[in-house]
Amino acid sequence: MAEKGGIVPAMTLPDLDGKPVAIPAAWAGRPVLVNLWATWCAPCLKEMPDLQAFADQQSANAEKAFATAQGAAGVQVVGIALDDAAAVAAFLRQHGITYPVLLDAAGPADAGVRLGNPAGVLPYSILVSADGRLLKTRIGPFTDAADIADWASAASTR
Repeated sequence: MAEKGGIVPAMTLPDLDGKPVAIPAAWAGRPVLVNLWATWCAPCLKEMPDLQAFADQQSANAEKAFATAQGAAGVQVVGIALDDAAAVAAFLRQHGITYPVLLDAAGPADAGVRLGNPAGVLPYSILVSADGRLLKTRIGPFTDAADIADWASAASTR
């Protein structure tokens, strides 16, 4: 399980196309805000437009591939949905969420637990430094994009 200041544990999760993504290797060299959510979690859904706004603010280019979705600079936003792939894909299309989203099944050893949330409460966010260390954790939703930017600013001071 991830601990503050420690290296985020390696794991491989599928993206929406089923392609395996090795994390944290996929974002090596850049800070990342990882947000765990589910389509059935109302507070998760409420914060997603603000996460998208923050991701857009961080964007250095319009390409939406995983490693370059938000450019070489800035904090990469990555979602991990503890949910059904079809429900997640439909939700993302309907709400215009374009930052990368990976999938996992909720359970006693899901990504949230491995990333420091043993209670499994959603939404759950972590901030990972460019060198793969866990900087911060947050249980519960962000209030707005400014709240996210303030919380994520710790990545730029490392």
